[in-house]
Amino acid sequence: MVQQTSPVLNTLTSQQAGRPVALKVGIDASNLRQGGGVTHLMELLAVANPFDQGIVEVFVWGGDKTLDRLPHKPWLTKYSPKSLNGPLWSRVWWQVFCLSREVRNAGCSILFVPGGSYTGSFHPVVTMSQNLLPFEWNELRRSGFSMTTFKMALLRMVQSWSFHRSEGVIFLTDYAKHAVLKVTGSLRAKTAVIAHGLSKRFEFVNKVPRGISECSPEEPFKLIYVSNVDAYKHQIPVLRAVQQLRQKGYSLDISFIGPGVSDSIDKLNQKITQLDPRNQWARYLGRLLYEQLQAHYAKADLGIFASSCETFGIILLEKMATGMPIACSNLSSMSEILRDGGVYFHPEKEDEIVNAIEQYLLSTSLQLNKRTISHQLAQAYSWEKCAQQTFGFLRDIALSYQVNSGDNNLQRVSQ
Repeated sequence: MVQQTSPVLNTLTSQQAGRPVALKVGIDASNLRQGGGVTHLMELLAVANPFDQGIVEVFVWGGDKTLDRLPHKPWLTKYSPKSLNGPLWSRVWWQVFCLSREVRNAGCSILFVPGGSYTGSFHPVVTMSQNLLPFEWNELRRSGFSMTTFKMALLRMVQSWSFHRSEGVIFLTDYAKHAVLKVTGSLRAKTAVIAHGLSKRFEFVNKVPRGISECSPEEPFKLIYVSNVDAYKHQIPVLRAVQQLRQKGYSLDISFIGPGVSDSIDKLNQKITQLDPRNQWARYLGRLLYEQLQAHYAKADLGIFASSCETFGIILLEKMATGMPIACSNLSSMSEILRDGGVYFHPEKEDEIVNAIEQYLLSTSLQLNKRTISHQLAQAYSWEKCAQQTFGFLRDIALSYQVNSGDNNLQRVSQ
């Protein structure tokens, strides 16, 4: 089913061999259902100006729920085949046996697969690595012998194969690129590191820093940890660290926010009940809307981010943008984003978590210094920049493929 049809466009900005060409980009969103993958595509298309890269049409194949979240643009066509609104096996079947034919029929010059898994025959293709967990066994083993582990192991094989068959691969951070290449080995594909952008909905909160001496049981120092609840996010060590600080006599509380794995959520709630049976200083609030989340950011004195496996860390960037001081994990890609804008700790060492938080409790100047640095760092990220770099990379791969293969997949357009 075609949900939105774009007009035929003749505006050209791309050149090859001195003659104008009209590039058409296909995007496979068949395995994007929720979370960061959908958000990335939604934000990317909302601000994109593909004409700047010589791209005259963009086609997206996905399920109704995914396509409904994408913007309406005159150059954007959305397709929702019946199979993509069905169960997993139906979506996989369509991607394997139908996607390449659909992309060819649309006259696409290149296919972009932001989900990272591709088994079709159409080329050139650019895949994207947005899930680092399958490539880091130390993190994956935290799930034990489970269906999650099996799925991640399968995804590791499929994406490794996809990256090797791609003409281009996009990574979100240098750390993620190196971690994936350790598993896959060198790729024939051209690679690019293109960071996610930052939503403008997360505004700077010019809050006066509070020292612990200004806090009381009635007005405690407020900590917030926003993230999926999972074993590699280390919510429980953070909870124990906060309990240790309270035992030292500090008045503080903590809110955990975000969806997660049911087993991990159960463990977190059980530990909260065990350590805070009267519900005085620890709470799990579940998933919140962006509007609600912004209100919690505004009230918080300190942000915590204790993940040990992140491809990028968009939630970390959101906290940086609000001007919140941050105590952060020193593992994975976090230091690449936060740099010297936070106080670091090992997420499995409670004494280090205690020390990082305590430094902030005892120094308002440290709070002010770190939040100023992190907020400035956050300004370098934008979806406009991400869109420009992404479509520029797609253009370069498409033109390079045509030259190297001798196949003319690019429509010639008369002036």
